Amino acid sequence: MPGSDILNIFPIGSNVTSNGHLSISNIDIAELATERGTPLYIFDENTIRTTAKRFKKAFSDRYSDVQIVYACKAWSNVAILQILAEEGLGFDVVSGEEISTVEAAELNLDKTFFHGNNKSRSELLQAVVAGVGRIVVDNSYELDLLEEVLQETNRTQEILFRVSPGVDPHTHQKTTTGVLDSKFGIPIETGEAEKIIVKAMESDHIIPKGLHFHLGSPIFELSPYKKAIEIAFDFASKMKQAHGFIMEEFSPGGGFASKYLVSDQVPDPEVYADTICNQIRDLCVSLDLELPKLSIEPGRSIISRAGIAVYRTGVIKEIPGIRTYVSVDGGMGDNIRPAIYDSKYEAALITRMGEEETKIVTISGKYCESGDILVKDYNLPAPHPNELLAIPASGAYSLAMASNYNSSRKPEAVLLKEGAFRVIRRRETIEDILKFDVV
Repeated sequence: MPGSDILNIFPIGSNVTSNGHLSISNIDIAELATERGTPLYIFDENTIRTTAKRFKKAFSDRYSDVQIVYACKAWSNVAILQILAEEGLGFDVVSGEEISTVEAAELNLDKTFFHGNNKSRSELLQAVVAGVGRIVVDNSYELDLLEEVLQETNRTQEILFRVSPGVDPHTHQKTTTGVLDSKFGIPIETGEAEKIIVKAMESDHIIPKGLHFHLGSPIFELSPYKKAIEIAFDFASKMKQAHGFIMEEFSPGGGFASKYLVSDQVPDPEVYADTICNQIRDLCVSLDLELPKLSIEPGRSIISRAGIAVYRTGVIKEIPGIRTYVSVDGGMGDNIRPAIYDSKYEAALITRMGEEETKIVTISGKYCESGDILVKDYNLPAPHPNELLAIPASGAYSLAMASNYNSSRKPEAVLLKEGAFRVIRRRETIEDILKFDVV
């Protein structure tokens, strides 16, 4: 572990108290975790707002017409969505349930973009009736379903086409989405994207507004964005000449990287903005296209640093010459990313933040799987049972992908603000789990 540098991946303003405890938003995290129990997910409101503001400023300083859209799949929670709406963000949703979450937050859906590779007819109907701003069409079958829904309801709907530019973003295979061999997107190179655009333009109910792509996540490189934007704008130019299609709106998706390790080299929002906005302007000049309205979809990069997971240690199993396992009271049930993506995290004993790291340990979960490992071969102060351990950068895709494996209860989540906290997701009870069983 790189010593005090680890605070740079905890929420903004985190520090160590005089007695060696982790503090966030002037709250002693050990005291909070003792009061609320573990596993506990802690989110910092200041970090959420500061990060959202930074993305908004980075792009709006470089582009005249831009909308920041939070990707709800990173973590969809009513309180979080309300905060982001206050910061002027819209929402990227991928299911009827996420639409319902935005509605539960009592937010206007006109800045909501509905994604997904297999939207059901009922979900499309829900989106249309709810007034979702844009439906991002992913395939021809979906276009037909949408046409039926619009005819039956006598409504119109503005859409974007999610095209597949065939660009490899050099991220994990399971989170790569912009290549030809993907379940997502309408391929450009096969001619399918052109056919769907022509079909949509013939409709009296569907209003094509532009193009969208998403390359994957997390993307640490800038060149995939440049290449994919070039392909998309070249395609838009050809569609304009051949069919009169006008790309009024454009989105390069999201996928922006976030720091999980102190050593991670992640482009700043300003660097992503420079690359994307400059490429768009240059291509509009060279291809004689009007500047489209731009939307981007950060999710992980908005919420990841804002959240930490706190566990309590239990069994410590030392296998001489091989490995020392430190088990905690959570694991793959609340964070499956290490198991399925081989994701790497840092860790800290939150009441011994300043102590020398003298022991290499592997932090394992409590679930009945050998693959239930949160952090492998990591330097910590020699841990003991019944200590509090935190994993930073846990705000994205942890609770979002949580399960009730082993009939476990999903953890509580709290939100910190200016020295106070409030519960934004209560801890599940065994009654919550059993109430779905039918005897």
